Amino acid sequence: MNKNDNNTDYVKFFRQSSPYIHAHRGKTFVIMLSGETLAHHNLGNIINDIALMSSLGVRLVLVNGARPQIEERLLQRGITSSFHDGRRITDKQSLESVKDAVGNVRTLIESKLSIGLVNSPMHGARIRVVSGNFVTAKPIGVLDGIDFQHTGEVRRIDDQAIKQLLDNSYVVLIPCLGHSPSGEVFSIEVEEIATQVANAIEAEKLILYGKDEGIFDSDGKRISRILPRVADDLMPDLQGESKRLLQAAINVCNAGVERAQIISYEEDSSLLMELFTRDGAGTLISKDHYEEIRSATIEDLGGILALIRPFEEKGILRRRSRKELEREIKLFSVILLDGMIIGCAALHPLSTNKESHRYAELACVVVHPEYRQDQRGDHLLLHAEELAREKGIEGVFVMTTQTAHWFIERGFTEADLKQLPEEVKVKHNPQRQSKVFIKNL
Repeated sequence: MNKNDNNTDYVKFFRQSSPYIHAHRGKTFVIMLSGETLAHHNLGNIINDIALMSSLGVRLVLVNGARPQIEERLLQRGITSSFHDGRRITDKQSLESVKDAVGNVRTLIESKLSIGLVNSPMHGARIRVVSGNFVTAKPIGVLDGIDFQHTGEVRRIDDQAIKQLLDNSYVVLIPCLGHSPSGEVFSIEVEEIATQVANAIEAEKLILYGKDEGIFDSDGKRISRILPRVADDLMPDLQGESKRLLQAAINVCNAGVERAQIISYEEDSSLLMELFTRDGAGTLISKDHYEEIRSATIEDLGGILALIRPFEEKGILRRRSRKELEREIKLFSVILLDGMIIGCAALHPLSTNKESHRYAELACVVVHPEYRQDQRGDHLLLHAEELAREKGIEGVFVMTTQTAHWFIERGFTEADLKQLPEEVKVKHNPQRQSKVFIKNL
């Protein structure tokens, strides 16, 4: 592959990712970095991807684990841990190793996020990282006759403090430790803290790093998307890390977070591929209603522009300026998938004089080329027709140069421009040689 091919691929990816960039800006993501993630040689690339997310306006909370780091320190000190039901029993002797490992991991993350060398991908990023005692803990206590001592669970998350820091453009770092009101320190499973934090701060996503590229079915095929209630059925067949991660994803979705994503720390750029491409690079666990058609708001302007520009450049749609779209934004309906605008249509009721009031123009009907399955165009059309009926409109018309047959197949008939109200004739651009089609409602 030559240099031009590489540049073409880069430009293509950047263009395809632009709707996702608009969709993710200003959103809050919680990213769980397991201890295994932090020990892997791909950590540098992961940190660079996290820095890029921050630069694109995503509000980030990082929750880190330290399992292998704790094991290493215990081994160095000749301490053997006891486990019950997969959970470490943290006695006073082990707690010192836990605090030591977690403190070193925190320093590692902060130092990686502070790199700003000229030859570094993070040059000029200026990421500000804050950590603190955001997690109030309580002891697990005695289970099955076993005292878990300094192994704890989340009692409360200081969500207001975290939100305030995010509002001030900080990246918030939360370790896998919690403190009780009496000043005791407790070791807490990183998955529990990540899910509790995501729920408390009402994050849009929880992203979980693991060894595998998501969750796989019985045939070894990666599951790209699954509902929480369906994911529950997979739990008996899973074990180890995959089971922990999927259970965390199910828990956080059931608690109210819209989406959780499981990706691989071994796969370079898995975070970017999962968030900025159609097929992703992991497994998305999402609640039932992840796609909707609704009226557009001014916040949708960037997404609509990104969607329609390629069609304007090809001459399929007439060009619309940003100011024109701002004026007419309330006339648009949009299809959202995972927060990204993948379709739009505008219904323009004509003036209220007796002749014109019978009609409305249906314009700018677009569905992203990669999402034209599942009859999304038909759904947009039906939505627009229902809105027209609610306004007492008797018929809708379209003016098109290249999509005539699509509208004919859906009940539109060709008409003469002379049949349309005078205000439409005045605005008509004869150079486009658009054909007119009308559908009575």
